[in-house]
Amino acid sequence: MTDERWAWGWGLANVDAAGNTLDVWYPKLEMGEAKPSAPAGTHGFGTLVHDGPDARGVKRVPVFTAANIDGPIADAADAYLRLHLLSMRMVRPNSMNLDGIFGALNNVVWTNYGPFAVEDFALRRLDAMNANAGAGMPGMHADVNVLSVDKFPRMLDYVVPSGVRIGDGDRVRLGAYLSEGTTVMHAGFVNFNAGTLGTCMIEGRVSQGVVVGDGSDVGGGASIMGTLSGGGKLRNSIGEHSLLGANAGIGISLGDNCVVEAGLYVTAGTKIEVWDKEKVAAGVALDVVKGAELSGRDNIMFIRNSLTGAVQARARKVGIALNDALHRN
Repeated sequence: MTDERWAWGWGLANVDAAGNTLDVWYPKLEMGEAKPSAPAGTHGFGTLVHDGPDARGVKRVPVFTAANIDGPIADAADAYLRLHLLSMRMVRPNSMNLDGIFGALNNVVWTNYGPFAVEDFALRRLDAMNANAGAGMPGMHADVNVLSVDKFPRMLDYVVPSGVRIGDGDRVRLGAYLSEGTTVMHAGFVNFNAGTLGTCMIEGRVSQGVVVGDGSDVGGGASIMGTLSGGGKLRNSIGEHSLLGANAGIGISLGDNCVVEAGLYVTAGTKIEVWDKEKVAAGVALDVVKGAELSGRDNIMFIRNSLTGAVQARARKVGIALNDALHRN
């Protein structure tokens, strides 16, 4: 026996004319080693399956996927399985191997008709519109509306987690992990392999690799540095009962019971005065440290001194309290 972790399940894949897998939907997944045999016909997709291409130039076929989630990503079906595991809350962010996921996924035109291949989209769009108009309702709902062109689809088209509220489905990607009691407001955004570990208010941006602890609030317009686009390997996070104020941002982690005041951006290199009441009273200069030295520490309030402009870290004894009624889902 090995320490490898496996997950498996039946999925319904959209495959384009060139044989590229555009997406896979897994209604149910299991953890553990796959059953020795998964006979055809046990997927339960019924008439949703069609081997011939539809008006989009896409066929819809069942796929059985078993993956060692600590090993390399084998293909698009494997990548979609791992994204589903996150959104189904079966695996926490940053706990399985997602290296190479961008290479495993194809760029897709996401529409109200489902996924299209990018290469021949204009012609396939006409085919889909004509097919719909010929179904007995000319001119009714014939338009193909493009939602995005991306490698990652909207989470809610594949997984609807229990006990959460999401104001705008376009702003939560498949692969987001949202714990019960989480509210994502209309301007909030949660990327894949990121999310919440308890009751949270998300009004700002939670980037890839970032997790927000129970009872914390990411304020409107706030931003947390992730690891994509050359952001390095260090993963930032927010602890429990902390507040990232409106239009604030962090390039460091916050511990428990911390606050970053509205509009303040604290990075690893930010010079921060460590507030000491006795030193101030004695006229002694405050110690100055870089933000990285305070990363992950508990009970800190980060503010900007309105007289001097200096960023300061002050002790804070208690955490914030969210509105229980708002998060009781």
